[in-house]
Amino acid sequence: MVNSTDPFSASVVPFEVPEQVRAFAEKGVEQAREQYAKFKDVAESNNSAVEAAFGAASKGASEYSTKLLTFLQANTYAHLDFVHELVGVKSLSQAVDIWGNHTRKQFETFTSQLQELAELSRKIATETAEPLKTNASKVFKPAA
Repeated sequence: MVNSTDPFSASVVPFEVPEQVRAFAEKGVEQAREQYAKFKDVAESNNSAVEAAFGAASKGASEYSTKLLTFLQANTYAHLDFVHELVGVKSLSQAVDIWGNHTRKQFETFTSQLQELAELSRKIATETAEPLKTNASKVFKPAA
């Protein structure tokens, strides 16, 4: 049998939360919701920025590979032309001249190709970092 004077015997404990505690708890819940919404927005923004960065990196890697293959083809043809010229020489002095000219041209070509690759690398790095940089500037706004 249920004792009416025993508060623990009832199915619901008669306990009233003071209004100040209730208001404090509600304020905490509301702040938690706001923080979660901000966190969610930042996370979604970061995901978009990372996807854009990976897209730019993939495109850049493709450009870089294409450039390397173009250089490889040009250098291979230059070497084949060099060997073809060497096969037709009539004297040692002619061979030395052909060899010297080829070496000079290849050094100039190699230097030019390295400069192009360096410029392309800078461009790819800039394009890859730009989405992340833009997103970071949105998330971490400077103090006023």
